[in-house]
Amino acid sequence: MFDPTAMIMADKATKHHVLSARPEARTTPERPPRQRGDSMRQLAATTLRRLADRVEPRRVKSCVPAA
Repeated sequence: MFDPTAMIMADKATKHHVLSARPEARTTPERPPRQRGDSMRQLAATTLRRLADRVEPRRVKSCVPAA
């Protein structure tokens, strides 16, 4: 099956990958600046991590060698 959209997307991805090794390639990340919802996402992730630790605590890793 021939899909022209996939061919165009693959061509753009290949060009991006090949041109990223050039000396004048971008050095800044392509990610946009933090959005307004990022703090809410961080709060939700922290809350879920704490809840998961209460339900199933992580095992404490000790640095003492076994005798």
